[in-house]
Amino acid sequence: MGGFGSGRGQCGKDTTSDMRPLDIRRLQSDGLLTPGRAFGWHWTRNGKEVASIQMRTKDDRVIFIYSTRSNGGELRPMEYPVYLEWTPCNLGGRRAWFLCPAQGCGRRVAILFGGSIFACRHCHKLAYQCQRETDDDRAMRRADAIRRRLGWGAGIANPEGGKPKGMHWRTFEQLKARHDDFVHVSLAGMAKRLGLLGRQLDDIRADMDSWS
Repeated sequence: MGGFGSGRGQCGKDTTSDMRPLDIRRLQSDGLLTPGRAFGWHWTRNGKEVASIQMRTKDDRVIFIYSTRSNGGELRPMEYPVYLEWTPCNLGGRRAWFLCPAQGCGRRVAILFGGSIFACRHCHKLAYQCQRETDDDRAMRRADAIRRRLGWGAGIANPEGGKPKGMHWRTFEQLKARHDDFVHVSLAGMAKRLGLLGRQLDDIRADMDSWS
């Protein structure tokens, strides 16, 4: 695991997707927060384990046990408690939260991110992935979200499909209009970054329309 607060990416910040998350909602749904439980958790990349942690659960805390290596140094064993807080749910039952163990924090959070210590995204100074997006990246992501809803193939360069069965025409037309607006913003942004002229952008859009 990397060092606490180390390894900043572009824009001066790592993002939440660069780190190894530990989501207490998953632990709770898997029944792992019962006092007296001991279990392991691991993270994989391309099917291979890249990090792991052992945990022991007590009434009001989870003991984290793992090894960390900072700046290429030797592995250091780590063992410390992460306290829990429980809040009632509207429909009954309780929801568990981590209290961030970083010194001076104690925020109530659902997710901790692995470093030399596990801490909340504020303590690791993490941005969300979408905070690094350009306007055209964001437009492309939103266009893809609409394509998924319509059952079309992912990627704005792929052909458009038709109206999904059971969807009202008015809903379909509204979604398609929003999709087309997002595609235009995405293409315009890409053209600007690549130094394409307006005519070249029109040619790209015309080619895409011909595929539909």
